[in-house]
Amino acid sequence: MESERNVLGGPLDECGTEPMTGFFRTGCCATGPEDQGSHTVCAVMTAEFLAHQESIGNDLTTARPEYDFPGLRPGDRWCVVAVRWLQAYHAGVAAPVVLAATHARSLDTIPLSVLQAHAVDVPPDLSTLS
Repeated sequence: MESERNVLGGPLDECGTEPMTGFFRTGCCATGPEDQGSHTVCAVMTAEFLAHQESIGNDLTTARPEYDFPGLRPGDRWCVVAVRWLQAYHAGVAAPVVLAATHARSLDTIPLSVLQAHAVDVPPDLSTLS
């Protein structure tokens, strides 16, 4: 993963481990030839984003154990498909993005300025927010 870069040009940070995310289920939005969907955007789930995804046939809330997919809730960080995130953006329900954990390959689909407009910093330990 050392060669994996984020959209800011730095090393790719971890997106989330509870639940374990990433195409390779490593916690990072790393990608490769096997990842034909480009699961490269580290997004923080919102109710609106999840509802939109379900409305376009991408149910992210139902667990699918056969794919090691737990089902998502608002607040979960997840590596989403760049095109799906862009669809949500155009619909006005883009999920917040963790730039340091969003793979540079996302820039093949989404302009950096759009990602920056939806950027959020998420600390690794959410208990520090209380």
